[in-house]
Amino acid sequence: MRHKRSQRRSRKAARAAGRLALLLLLTAAVLLAPAPDLTPTAARVRAAPPADPEVPRLGRAWPVGSRPPVLRAWEPPATAYGRGHRGVDLSAPAGTPVRAVAAGRVSFAGRVAGKGVVSVELAGTGDPPLRTTYEPVRASVGKGDEVTAGDVVGTVEPAGSHCTTGCLHWGLRRGDAYLNPLSLLPPWLLHGPSRLLPVLGVPGPTGRGLSPAHP
Repeated sequence: MRHKRSQRRSRKAARAAGRLALLLLLTAAVLLAPAPDLTPTAARVRAAPPADPEVPRLGRAWPVGSRPPVLRAWEPPATAYGRGHRGVDLSAPAGTPVRAVAAGRVSFAGRVAGKGVVSVELAGTGDPPLRTTYEPVRASVGKGDEVTAGDVVGTVEPAGSHCTTGCLHWGLRRGDAYLNPLSLLPPWLLHGPSRLLPVLGVPGPTGRGLSPAHP
């Protein structure tokens, strides 16, 4: 009888030791694993892709403000009908003036699916030409209007944006192909010191046109 009790105690002790060893292994795995990066930047924001060499850097103004925050970058879809983000979202509250980034002709100004949209075909960009789009925008121009870089084409609408805060969706296309609109902007606009309307002949903060001596 004593021998049987001793065997039961030995089996219980062995099971307890096994559970303890397993617990120690799991604890070590948790402690040694790298901590997940849960910051908003790591979780949601992706770096903008490099500029497209096929797109001329003819932009001379941001669509809104001066180097506004990019809330969501261009994310080209894997296929023509795949998921992605066919443009960039720029932070801009309702009522912000929307400006043409380069010279061209308004090819559309109206509403699509309840949202105001303005499209501008850029001059001298081939056939089919490059076409920029801005939405949601309350247009102040009409189809066929000629615009130069920095001209106001409308204002950001208070509704119709897919951002959680006010924003302007800015897109670029050539025919049916979507391109990165940031590729239109030269380095001095993308990364240089913030300026208000860096466009020759457009009044700046001092009320005078900017010098043409830009890089």
